[in-house]
Amino acid sequence: MTVTTPADTFSVQYLAAEDISIAGSLIYQAYHDDPVLQSVLNYTAESKSSYEKKLRSLIREELSSFWQQHQPLIGLYRNDKLNAVACVFESNSQLPAQRYWHWRLKLMLSAGYLQTNQLIEKEQTIRDALQPLGNYYFLAFIAVDPHFHRQGLGRYLLRGLDDLVNSNSQATGLAVFVTRSEHTTFFKTEGFTSFKQLTFNRVEGELLFKASE
Repeated sequence: MTVTTPADTFSVQYLAAEDISIAGSLIYQAYHDDPVLQSVLNYTAESKSSYEKKLRSLIREELSSFWQQHQPLIGLYRNDKLNAVACVFESNSQLPAQRYWHWRLKLMLSAGYLQTNQLIEKEQTIRDALQPLGNYYFLAFIAVDPHFHRQGLGRYLLRGLDDLVNSNSQATGLAVFVTRSEHTTFFKTEGFTSFKQLTFNRVEGELLFKASE
């Protein structure tokens, strides 16, 4: 999807390999204060640096898994510069909730055994809840460069994901898990509806779903 305005050209396309590190930085900034990740990775004011190291490792390993398994890593480019990113997987893909042994090993070494298992359990719980939807896409991460917040870039990116989902005749739609009310409101203005409430580590969240057209 490409949109041209008087000042800019926006395009939604698959990430290039050279943009993976930038994507990781954007995701890190967007999810630094995520309540579930802070809970699972044992964030405290005293252990902030340890938490940030674990978070960077998690994001790095997730991006590597998505890339290696050819799951959609989608970028929003403005005048050829990456401004936003979304990581999506298809439910019937070969990317399991527990990933692969090398992913688990690397994450256990950096984040810890218990934390790795909690992250796997979280994703498996979400997959189990969404199983009645058949073959869906799941939005694992979405991030906008903080320098360009409140400029509608997240909406441009979501509409590009609509094109991805609707181009797959077997896909039932796109799901996402959110923990903040402002994020719930944002997604609902883009056509998502409530599907199920879930709680992880005493942090409540909501599964949202948008059916394909």
